[in-house]
Amino acid sequence: MADAPIKAQATQDFVPIKEVRNGVVILKDGSMRALLMASSINLALKSQDEQNAIIGQFQNFLNSLEFTVQFFVESRDLDIRPYIAILEERYVAELDDLMKIQIREYIAFIKDFTARSNIMSKNFFIVVPYDPALVGRGKGVAGAFNALVPSKNSSNNVLTDEQFEQYRTQLEQRVSVVEQGLVRTGVRIAPLGTEEIIELFYKLFNPGELEKPQQVTQMVR
Repeated sequence: MADAPIKAQATQDFVPIKEVRNGVVILKDGSMRALLMASSINLALKSQDEQNAIIGQFQNFLNSLEFTVQFFVESRDLDIRPYIAILEERYVAELDDLMKIQIREYIAFIKDFTARSNIMSKNFFIVVPYDPALVGRGKGVAGAFNALVPSKNSSNNVLTDEQFEQYRTQLEQRVSVVEQGLVRTGVRIAPLGTEEIIELFYKLFNPGELEKPQQVTQMVR
């Protein structure tokens, strides 16, 4: 008996994202996600009273949420190539010999320092979800049971423009709740647009590449 041929699966089959539309991530199960970039706070530079106030406000924020959120920290080796390129352009354009020597020595110092040190850049993100299927299944024991049962059309969810706008309004209300809660702690929030979301996911799925994605337009609608 001959072995059955193994069907190769495309990489897209393992990615839960269906599309990115108007700054909203739509997953294959029909749920939606908004991505927010958050600023950081250096608690070590704050007084004890300020630290206690920030932690207390953050605790109040978490306790006030009626939906789940995900905090995500992206850590990457700092890419100094754009900065070095600017310095090299300045070196070529500089007419003063003394300044040229200083720029050349500074470039050498930066390259040596970054080569010997593990310098990381960190970005902080918040994922805000909205699942129309779960929201519409009610509360209590029955609602919890229904949430575990996948919808009959979960694999072929197609949102109309009217549905998308309706669900996006609900998602934006959640984003507003998150933003207002974190502002009290001193954290600034900036929602990511479509191109920024695509670039972020491209970097996550291609950690070895630093340049901007070229062929990811199929995710945009």
